[in-house]
Amino acid sequence: MTNAVVASVPGKLILMGEHAAVYGRPALVAAIGLRATVRATRSGDAGVLLDLPDLGYRATVDWRDLIAYAERARSAWERYVERPTPQGFAVLAGGDPAHLARIALGEAAGELGGDRLEPLTLEVRSELPVGSGFGSSAAIAVGILAACLTLLDREPSLSVLDRLALEVERRQHGTPSGVDHNTVIRGGVLMARRDASGGLVLEPLAVPAGTLERFTVLHTGAPAETTGEVVAAVRGRRDRDPESFERLLDRMGANVVSFAERLAEAPADEPRLAELIDDYEACLERLGVVPPSVRAALERARAAGCAVKVSGAGGLSDPAAGSLLVMRGAPDRLPAALDPYQTFPVALGVRGLEIEVSG
Repeated sequence: MTNAVVASVPGKLILMGEHAAVYGRPALVAAIGLRATVRATRSGDAGVLLDLPDLGYRATVDWRDLIAYAERARSAWERYVERPTPQGFAVLAGGDPAHLARIALGEAAGELGGDRLEPLTLEVRSELPVGSGFGSSAAIAVGILAACLTLLDREPSLSVLDRLALEVERRQHGTPSGVDHNTVIRGGVLMARRDASGGLVLEPLAVPAGTLERFTVLHTGAPAETTGEVVAAVRGRRDRDPESFERLLDRMGANVVSFAERLAEAPADEPRLAELIDDYEACLERLGVVPPSVRAALERARAAGCAVKVSGAGGLSDPAAGSLLVMRGAPDRLPAALDPYQTFPVALGVRGLEIEVSG
Protein backbone atom coordinates (compact mmCIF):
# COMPACT_ATOMS: atom_id res chain seq x y z
CA MET A 1 0.00 0.00 0.00
CA THR A 2 1.20 3.50 -0.84
CA ASN A 3 1.77 5.56 2.31
CA ALA A 4 3.15 8.81 0.90
CA VAL A 5 3.09 10.63 -2.42
CA VAL A 6 4.95 13.78 -3.43
CA ALA A 7 3.77 15.61 -6.54
CA SER A 8 6.09 18.27 -7.97
CA VAL A 9 4.56 20.62 -10.54
CA PRO A 10 6.21 23.48 -12.46
CA GLY A 11 4.72 26.87 -13.01
CA LYS A 12 4.13 28.25 -16.46
CA LEU A 13 4.87 31.39 -18.42
CA ILE A 14 2.96 32.51 -21.48
CA LEU A 15 5.60 33.40 -24.02
CA MET A 16 2.92 34.85 -26.27
CA GLY A 17 -0.85 34.51 -26.61
CA GLU A 18 -2.31 35.84 -23.36
CA HIS A 19 -5.92 37.06 -23.60
CA ALA A 20 -6.12 36.10 -27.28
CA ALA A 21 -6.16 32.43 -26.20
CA VAL A 22 -9.43 33.01 -24.33
CA TYR A 23 -11.04 33.83 -27.70
CA GLY A 24 -9.77 30.88 -29.71
CA ARG A 25 -6.41 32.16 -30.89
CA PRO A 26 -3.20 30.18 -30.32
CA ALA A 27 -0.85 30.61 -27.38
CA LEU A 28 2.77 29.62 -26.86
CA VAL A 29 3.50 28.56 -23.29
CA ALA A 30 6.54 27.26 -21.42
CA ALA A 31 6.84 25.37 -18.15
CA ILE A 32 9.21 27.22 -15.80
CA GLY A 33 11.64 26.15 -13.12
CA LEU A 34 9.62 27.36 -10.14
CA ARG A 35 7.54 24.55 -8.67
CA ALA A 36 4.70 23.72 -6.32
CA THR A 37 5.16 20.63 -4.14
CA VAL A 38 2.27 18.67 -2.63
CA ARG A 39 2.91 15.89 -0.11
CA ALA A 40 0.05 13.54 0.74
CA THR A 41 0.39 10.94 3.51
CA ARG A 42 -2.02 8.53 5.11
CA SER A 43 -3.06 9.45 8.65
CA GLY A 44 -5.11 7.94 11.43
CA ASP A 45 -7.31 10.97 11.97
CA ALA A 46 -10.63 11.58 10.26
CA GLY A 47 -10.88 13.71 7.16
CA VAL A 48 -8.02 15.72 5.71
CA LEU A 49 -5.42 17.63 7.71
CA LEU A 50 -4.81 20.50 5.31
CA ASP A 51 -1.48 22.25 5.89
CA LEU A 52 -0.79 25.40 3.82
CA PRO A 53 2.30 26.89 5.52
CA ASP A 54 2.80 29.54 2.82
CA LEU A 55 -0.62 30.94 3.76
CA GLY A 56 -0.39 30.32 7.50
CA TYR A 57 -3.35 27.93 7.30
CA ARG A 58 -3.70 24.55 9.01
CA ALA A 59 -7.01 22.83 9.71
CA THR A 60 -8.72 19.46 9.59
CA VAL A 61 -11.64 19.29 7.17
CA ASP A 62 -14.19 16.53 6.72
CA TRP A 63 -14.45 14.82 3.32
CA ARG A 64 -18.21 15.38 3.28
CA ASP A 65 -17.71 19.10 3.88
CA LEU A 66 -15.18 19.22 1.04
CA ILE A 67 -17.64 17.56 -1.35
CA ALA A 68 -20.39 19.97 -0.29
CA TYR A 69 -18.02 22.94 -0.68
CA ALA A 70 -17.12 21.86 -4.23
CA GLU A 71 -20.79 21.37 -5.11
CA ARG A 72 -21.71 24.86 -3.87
CA ALA A 73 -18.84 26.33 -5.85
CA ARG A 74 -19.96 24.47 -8.97
CA SER A 75 -23.48 25.88 -8.60
CA ALA A 76 -22.10 29.40 -8.15
CA TRP A 77 -19.92 28.96 -11.21
CA GLU A 78 -22.84 27.73 -13.33
CA ARG A 79 -24.82 30.84 -12.35
CA TYR A 80 -21.80 32.98 -13.20
CA VAL A 81 -21.48 31.42 -16.67
CA GLU A 82 -25.12 32.28 -17.37
CA ARG A 83 -24.67 35.85 -16.15
CA PRO A 84 -20.99 36.92 -15.75
CA THR A 85 -20.25 39.68 -13.25
CA PRO A 86 -18.05 42.64 -14.19
CA GLN A 87 -15.65 41.68 -11.39
CA GLY A 88 -15.17 38.09 -12.54
CA PHE A 89 -15.80 34.80 -10.75
CA ALA A 90 -13.12 35.40 -8.10
CA VAL A 91 -15.55 37.68 -6.25
CA LEU A 92 -18.00 34.79 -5.90
CA ALA A 93 -15.24 32.49 -4.67
CA GLY A 94 -14.86 34.58 -1.54
CA GLY A 95 -11.76 35.21 0.56
CA ASP A 96 -11.16 31.72 1.96
CA PRO A 97 -7.35 31.17 1.82
CA ALA A 98 -7.95 27.43 1.40
CA HIS A 99 -10.53 27.86 -1.40
CA LEU A 100 -8.36 26.39 -4.15
CA ALA A 101 -7.25 23.44 -2.03
CA ARG A 102 -10.81 22.72 -0.89
CA ILE A 103 -12.07 22.71 -4.47
CA ALA A 104 -9.27 20.40 -5.61
CA LEU A 105 -9.93 18.00 -2.75
CA GLY A 106 -13.67 18.09 -3.44
CA GLU A 107 -13.12 17.28 -7.11
CA ALA A 108 -10.74 14.45 -6.17
CA ALA A 109 -13.36 13.09 -3.77
CA GLY A 110 -15.98 13.10 -6.50
CA GLU A 111 -13.64 11.12 -8.74
CA LEU A 112 -12.81 8.58 -6.01
CA GLY A 113 -16.32 7.94 -4.73
CA GLY A 114 -17.42 7.82 -1.12
CA ASP A 115 -16.00 4.40 -0.32
CA ARG A 116 -12.35 5.37 -0.90
CA LEU A 117 -12.08 8.60 1.09
CA GLU A 118 -9.50 7.65 3.68
CA PRO A 119 -7.94 10.05 6.21
CA LEU A 120 -4.84 11.85 4.96
CA THR A 121 -2.52 14.76 5.63
CA LEU A 122 -1.88 17.17 2.79
CA GLU A 123 0.96 19.70 2.82
CA VAL A 124 1.19 22.26 0.00
CA ARG A 125 4.23 24.45 -0.61
CA SER A 126 4.92 26.68 -3.59
CA GLU A 127 7.76 28.78 -5.00
CA LEU A 128 5.30 30.49 -7.35
CA PRO A 129 4.09 34.04 -6.65
CA VAL A 130 0.30 34.18 -6.52
CA GLY A 131 -1.64 36.12 -9.14
CA SER A 132 1.39 37.03 -11.21
CA GLY A 133 1.08 35.01 -14.39
CA PHE A 134 3.16 32.03 -13.26
CA GLY A 135 0.31 29.51 -13.11
CA SER A 136 0.31 29.18 -9.34
CA SER A 137 -3.29 27.98 -9.08
CA ALA A 138 -2.88 25.47 -11.91
CA ALA A 139 0.29 24.01 -10.38
CA ILE A 140 -1.28 23.66 -6.93
CA ALA A 141 -4.51 22.21 -8.33
CA VAL A 142 -2.66 19.61 -10.41
CA GLY A 143 -0.37 18.77 -7.48
CA ILE A 144 -3.26 18.19 -5.06
CA LEU A 145 -5.24 16.12 -7.55
CA ALA A 146 -2.26 13.98 -8.55
CA ALA A 147 -1.05 13.42 -4.99
CA CYS A 148 -4.46 12.55 -3.54
CA LEU A 149 -5.60 10.27 -6.34
CA THR A 150 -2.26 8.44 -6.41
CA LEU A 151 -2.16 8.01 -2.63
CA LEU A 152 -5.69 6.63 -2.57
CA ASP A 153 -4.90 4.05 -5.24
CA ARG A 154 -6.36 5.81 -8.27
CA GLU A 155 -3.26 6.88 -10.20
CA PRO A 156 -4.74 9.49 -12.56
CA SER A 157 -4.48 9.37 -16.32
CA LEU A 158 -3.64 12.47 -18.31
CA SER A 159 -7.27 12.80 -19.39
CA VAL A 160 -8.54 12.57 -15.79
CA LEU A 161 -6.07 15.20 -14.57
CA ASP A 162 -6.99 17.45 -17.50
CA ARG A 163 -10.72 17.16 -16.77
CA LEU A 164 -10.50 17.66 -13.00
CA ALA A 165 -7.90 20.44 -13.10
CA LEU A 166 -10.07 22.36 -15.56
CA GLU A 167 -12.97 22.22 -13.09
CA VAL A 168 -10.74 23.49 -10.27
CA GLU A 169 -9.43 26.33 -12.45
CA ARG A 170 -13.00 27.27 -13.37
CA ARG A 171 -13.89 27.71 -9.70
CA GLN A 172 -10.80 29.87 -9.30
CA HIS A 173 -10.90 32.02 -12.44
CA GLY A 174 -14.32 31.60 -14.08
CA THR A 175 -13.52 30.92 -17.74
CA PRO A 176 -9.90 29.71 -18.03
CA SER A 177 -8.57 28.67 -21.43
CA GLY A 178 -7.22 25.35 -20.12
CA VAL A 179 -3.70 26.22 -21.25
CA ASP A 180 -2.21 26.67 -17.76
CA HIS A 181 -2.99 23.29 -16.25
CA ASN A 182 -2.16 21.42 -19.46
CA THR A 183 1.25 23.09 -19.61
CA VAL A 184 2.20 22.31 -16.02
CA ILE A 185 1.14 18.68 -16.47
CA ARG A 186 3.10 18.12 -19.69
CA GLY A 187 6.04 20.52 -19.32
CA GLY A 188 8.28 21.78 -22.13
CA VAL A 189 7.18 24.44 -24.61
CA LEU A 190 3.71 23.99 -26.08
CA MET A 191 1.69 25.58 -28.85
CA ALA A 192 -1.95 25.58 -27.77
CA ARG A 193 -4.69 25.90 -30.41
CA ARG A 194 -8.42 25.35 -30.75
CA ASP A 195 -9.68 22.85 -33.31
CA ALA A 196 -12.84 23.30 -35.38
CA SER A 197 -15.00 21.92 -32.56
CA GLY A 198 -13.42 24.21 -29.97
CA GLY A 199 -11.29 21.52 -28.36
CA LEU A 200 -7.83 22.37 -27.08
CA VAL A 201 -4.96 20.93 -29.15
CA LEU A 202 -1.44 20.97 -27.69
CA GLU A 203 1.67 20.60 -29.84
CA PRO A 204 5.17 20.37 -28.30
CA LEU A 205 7.58 22.86 -29.83
CA ALA A 206 11.22 21.86 -30.18
CA VAL A 207 13.35 24.93 -29.46
CA PRO A 208 17.07 24.77 -30.33
CA ALA A 209 19.46 24.68 -27.40
CA GLY A 210 20.41 28.11 -26.18
CA THR A 211 17.54 30.06 -27.73
CA LEU A 212 15.44 30.23 -24.57
CA GLU A 213 18.49 31.34 -22.61
CA ARG A 214 18.21 34.73 -24.34
CA PHE A 215 15.08 35.40 -22.30
CA THR A 216 14.79 36.72 -18.77
CA VAL A 217 11.72 36.59 -16.54
CA LEU A 218 10.94 39.55 -14.29
CA HIS A 219 8.23 40.12 -11.71
CA THR A 220 6.62 43.55 -11.35
CA GLY A 221 4.58 42.43 -8.34
CA ALA A 222 1.11 40.98 -7.91
CA PRO A 223 -1.56 43.01 -9.75
CA ALA A 224 -4.22 44.78 -7.75
CA GLU A 225 -6.84 42.78 -9.67
CA THR A 226 -7.33 39.03 -9.93
CA THR A 227 -6.93 37.23 -13.25
CA GLY A 228 -10.70 36.81 -13.37
CA GLU A 229 -11.25 40.55 -12.94
CA VAL A 230 -8.78 41.40 -15.70
CA VAL A 231 -10.32 38.85 -18.07
CA ALA A 232 -13.78 40.22 -17.29
CA ALA A 233 -12.62 43.77 -18.05
CA VAL A 234 -11.24 42.66 -21.41
CA ARG A 235 -14.53 40.91 -22.16
CA GLY A 236 -16.31 44.19 -21.48
CA ARG A 237 -14.13 45.96 -24.03
CA ARG A 238 -14.90 43.25 -26.57
CA ASP A 239 -18.63 43.67 -26.01
CA ARG A 240 -18.40 47.42 -26.58
CA ASP A 241 -16.54 47.17 -29.92
CA PRO A 242 -16.53 43.54 -31.18
CA GLU A 243 -15.38 44.32 -34.73
CA SER A 244 -12.26 46.20 -33.67
CA PHE A 245 -11.60 43.62 -30.94
CA GLU A 246 -11.65 40.74 -33.43
CA ARG A 247 -9.15 42.52 -35.70
CA LEU A 248 -6.84 42.99 -32.75
CA LEU A 249 -7.19 39.33 -31.79
CA ASP A 250 -6.32 38.25 -35.33
CA ARG A 251 -3.17 40.39 -35.19
CA MET A 252 -2.23 38.83 -31.85
CA GLY A 253 -2.83 35.31 -33.15
CA ALA A 254 -0.68 35.91 -36.23
CA ASN A 255 2.13 37.16 -33.97
CA VAL A 256 1.99 33.97 -31.92
CA VAL A 257 2.32 31.74 -35.00
CA SER A 258 5.24 33.78 -36.34
CA PHE A 259 6.93 33.82 -32.94
CA ALA A 260 6.75 30.02 -32.65
CA GLU A 261 8.18 29.61 -36.15
CA ARG A 262 11.08 31.93 -35.36
CA LEU A 263 11.79 30.19 -32.03
CA ALA A 264 12.10 26.83 -33.78
CA GLU A 265 14.73 28.12 -36.22
CA ALA A 266 18.47 27.69 -35.81
CA PRO A 267 20.03 30.16 -35.62
CA ALA A 268 17.26 32.28 -34.15
CA ASP A 269 16.25 35.45 -36.00
CA GLU A 270 16.56 37.66 -32.91
CA PRO A 271 15.59 40.96 -34.58
CA ARG A 272 12.34 39.41 -35.81
CA LEU A 273 11.66 37.82 -32.41
CA ALA A 274 12.12 41.24 -30.81
CA GLU A 275 9.71 42.86 -33.29
CA LEU A 276 7.04 40.28 -32.52
CA ILE A 277 7.45 40.71 -28.76
CA ASP A 278 7.11 44.47 -29.01
CA ASP A 279 4.08 44.28 -31.30
CA TYR A 280 2.29 41.85 -28.99
CA GLU A 281 2.99 44.18 -26.09
CA ALA A 282 1.41 47.00 -28.10
CA CYS A 283 -1.71 44.85 -28.48
CA LEU A 284 -1.84 44.17 -24.74
CA GLU A 285 -1.61 47.89 -24.10
CA ARG A 286 -4.55 48.46 -26.44
CA LEU A 287 -6.51 45.94 -24.37
CA GLY A 288 -5.81 48.06 -21.30
CA VAL A 289 -4.03 45.35 -19.28
CA VAL A 290 -0.70 47.18 -18.83
CA PRO A 291 -0.90 49.77 -16.00
CA PRO A 292 0.56 53.23 -16.67
CA SER A 293 3.74 52.94 -14.59
CA VAL A 294 4.61 49.53 -16.06
CA ARG A 295 3.87 50.79 -19.55
CA ALA A 296 6.23 53.73 -19.05
CA ALA A 297 9.01 51.45 -17.81
CA LEU A 298 8.62 49.16 -20.81
CA GLU A 299 8.76 52.11 -23.19
CA ARG A 300 12.09 53.15 -21.67
CA ALA A 301 13.39 49.59 -21.88
CA ARG A 302 12.49 49.37 -25.57
CA ALA A 303 14.25 52.68 -26.20
CA ALA A 304 17.37 51.07 -24.68
CA GLY A 305 17.18 48.19 -27.19
CA CYS A 306 15.37 45.57 -25.10
CA ALA A 307 12.26 43.69 -26.29
CA VAL A 308 9.81 43.17 -23.43
CA LYS A 309 6.16 42.30 -22.86
CA VAL A 310 3.78 41.51 -20.06
CA SER A 311 3.33 37.78 -19.64
CA GLY A 312 -0.01 36.67 -18.25
CA ALA A 313 -3.22 38.52 -17.56
CA GLY A 314 -1.52 41.79 -16.63
CA GLY A 315 -3.30 44.36 -14.51
CA LEU A 316 -5.71 47.26 -14.77
CA SER A 317 -4.19 49.71 -12.29
CA ASP A 318 -0.81 50.65 -10.86
CA PRO A 319 1.65 49.66 -9.67
CA ALA A 320 2.04 46.06 -10.90
CA ALA A 321 1.21 43.78 -13.84
CA GLY A 322 2.61 40.42 -12.79
CA SER A 323 5.40 38.89 -14.83
CA LEU A 324 7.40 40.15 -17.80
CA LEU A 325 9.18 38.29 -20.59
CA VAL A 326 12.36 40.07 -21.68
CA MET A 327 14.61 39.29 -24.63
CA ARG A 328 17.93 40.86 -23.83
CA GLY A 329 19.57 42.99 -26.49
CA ALA A 330 23.19 43.97 -26.98
CA PRO A 331 24.98 44.50 -24.70
CA ASP A 332 23.64 41.44 -22.90
CA ARG A 333 22.21 43.16 -19.83
CA LEU A 334 18.90 44.54 -18.69
CA PRO A 335 18.27 48.28 -19.10
CA ALA A 336 18.04 50.46 -15.99
CA ALA A 337 14.33 51.02 -16.62
CA LEU A 338 13.69 47.45 -15.45
CA ASP A 339 15.81 47.72 -12.26
CA PRO A 340 12.75 48.14 -9.97
CA TYR A 341 11.49 44.70 -10.91
CA GLN A 342 12.57 41.38 -9.42
CA THR A 343 14.54 39.03 -11.65
CA PHE A 344 13.59 35.34 -11.62
CA PRO A 345 16.57 33.33 -12.94
CA VAL A 346 14.35 30.44 -14.03
CA ALA A 347 14.77 27.92 -16.81
CA LEU A 348 12.11 27.79 -19.51
CA GLY A 349 10.74 24.56 -20.99
CA VAL A 350 11.34 22.38 -17.91
CA ARG A 351 9.82 18.99 -17.05
CA GLY A 352 6.14 18.78 -16.19
CA LEU A 353 4.35 16.94 -13.37
CA GLU A 354 6.53 14.47 -11.47
CA ILE A 355 5.13 11.98 -8.94
CA GLU A 356 7.21 10.20 -6.31
CA VAL A 357 5.62 7.30 -4.43
CA SER A 358 6.86 5.62 -1.24
CA GLY A 359 5.49 2.66 0.69
